[in-house]
Amino acid sequence: MMRAMRMPRLAAACCLLVVLAACGRSHVVREPGRGSAVRGERPVQVSQPRYGATAVVQRGQTVYRIATENGITALDLALWNDIPPPYTIYPGQRLRLYPGGAPKSSRPVSSAGASKPAPKPSAPAAPPPATSTLAWRWPTDGNVFASFASGDPTRQGIDIAGKAGQPVRAAADGVVVYSGSGLVGYGELVIVKHNDQWLSAYGHNRARLVNEGQLVKAGQQVAEMGRSGAARDMLHFEIRYNGKPVDPQAYLPKR
Repeated sequence: MMRAMRMPRLAAACCLLVVLAACGRSHVVREPGRGSAVRGERPVQVSQPRYGATAVVQRGQTVYRIATENGITALDLALWNDIPPPYTIYPGQRLRLYPGGAPKSSRPVSSAGASKPAPKPSAPAAPPPATSTLAWRWPTDGNVFASFASGDPTRQGIDIAGKAGQPVRAAADGVVVYSGSGLVGYGELVIVKHNDQWLSAYGHNRARLVNEGQLVKAGQQVAEMGRSGAARDMLHFEIRYNGKPVDPQAYLPKR
């Protein structure tokens, strides 16, 4: 009798283990501002600025949703429009889909009846690096295995190799304006604002050690290196000037 009762329980336990194993293999992407998970949706990894274009916020939309629908990362959309954490937007608000200060395409005035096509604007020359008075420090130890490339949206910062748990430190004095994992593609992310023009971002961490609003000093540990949202243990590090990515190695001390 007892043996007969144990068999159905054993079968039920085996079924439960199969279900849990299947759930453990599922891919879940969380959308900022929502508690539920969005399955099967691929986040934008590379921003494609749409110069001159804007989007008007509709009821129920989030920064992540508008960014994804327009081929832009949520972080870029927030920075381009000076949207502070927790990245709240409102119906009717107009958002720019390109970085501020980008060259605007001008339409030449043509005479009546003219049939010649308008000439294509030439690509603007890359501006020289902005001068910074901040005393920048390297955010962690390790070799740079992916460098910054101006104009390449896939290389908006540098990637530094290292080991899991390795200290990630603030590159300059500032205040933590973001500490979370809501910006898809950056993993566990910390953003430090140094002044009105400059900020730095630290992505793919294993653990975040600071909270939003916290003051940090240059060299202070803000996170532990990891591979959240990445294929290997690394730090993705960005420096931004007025929201635009610049080459971190142009400001960090020479090694």
